[in-house]
Amino acid sequence: MNQPTQKPVVACYCATFLKPEMLHIYRQITALERVRPVVITRKREEAERYPFADLTLVPKPAMHFIRRIWFRQLRHVPWKICRAETDRLLRVMERQRADLLHVYFGHIAVHLLPLLERWNGPSFVSFHGADVKVDLEKAAYRAATLRMLEAVRLVLVRSESLREALVRLGCPASKIRIQRTGIPLDQVPFYARTWPDDGSWQLLQAGRLVEKKGLRTSLRAFAKFARRFPDAQFTIAGEGPLLDALREEARELGVANHVKFTGFVSQRELHDFFLRSHMFLHPSETGADGNQEGVPNSMLEAMASGLPVFATTHGGIPEAIENGVSGVLVGEGDAGALARELMEAAEKPEFLGSLAKNGAAAVAEKFEQRAQVRQLEDCYFEALAARR
Repeated sequence: MNQPTQKPVVACYCATFLKPEMLHIYRQITALERVRPVVITRKREEAERYPFADLTLVPKPAMHFIRRIWFRQLRHVPWKICRAETDRLLRVMERQRADLLHVYFGHIAVHLLPLLERWNGPSFVSFHGADVKVDLEKAAYRAATLRMLEAVRLVLVRSESLREALVRLGCPASKIRIQRTGIPLDQVPFYARTWPDDGSWQLLQAGRLVEKKGLRTSLRAFAKFARRFPDAQFTIAGEGPLLDALREEARELGVANHVKFTGFVSQRELHDFFLRSHMFLHPSETGADGNQEGVPNSMLEAMASGLPVFATTHGGIPEAIENGVSGVLVGEGDAGALARELMEAAEKPEFLGSLAKNGAAAVAEKFEQRAQVRQLEDCYFEALAARR
């Protein structure tokens, strides 16, 4: 253990540090003050976007691909790190004088089970949404996940809906702590908008172009909205596997000339889009594979900026939005209801102003970054105190 005068060291394990869409993880790690974070990763990406000095790269072993095939395709069980890799990770953590281990994403923690069971310090795993459902319909994967949940000291989740999902899986409720996404409000200032009186509405959605984001629902709703307001424009900011399919859908709906796909955008560019837009769409839905959201980061930032949000009663979204007060919620996949809400709101500028003000207040109350980071640090110190 470190000397009492030193900050406890938290070893943060991220399989990839970091993918472009993982800004929320970078913000959380770099905002820690009462502990000293060090990063352990297999793969370094986006180093200019996510600079971090105290990082140790532990690459995949030479036989990793063969091991994955052996475990997943021949034995039909989740692959786990080998003994040599476990030994190496333990040596890294000893050299870093780590007091705690925090593994990001539940399915990654399953792969690290040999490390979690051999290391004698407190360990954490954080679930973010999709990782709650990864392969859990398979008995072997479910059993391995339960074993991992038994091995860690505390389980962090981004929403009550994720907490309930883990309790249903078999995780003791006493182990689970709510750790919400932290939004740095000083970087996302509130902007009081002027609503167009000529029908030139600017709608926006931002995020990965994947099924659970409900982008097809957004396009169908916008097509109805555009028939009422033919000068409206819809910007979709992000990249992902559905890009071509969404472009084709926009053509089939007759709104291709009104829809702009930007690809990946930087935070500064995203905030510029916030300022130029009037309504933000995020009609999340459960994917065919069970994939669901926690609380979407882009939605929270849009709310903080004063952009009225139109979303769905999905995952952790109702924990951030009170319907009709701090945003508007419709059922999953209900493009008709979403279109109606958008059109009605366009006729009520005072309602949009109320949504903007209340949405920003809700983010400040529940998701402000400094408060969320202090809460995470409290969890770390709780685990250290229990160990002593």
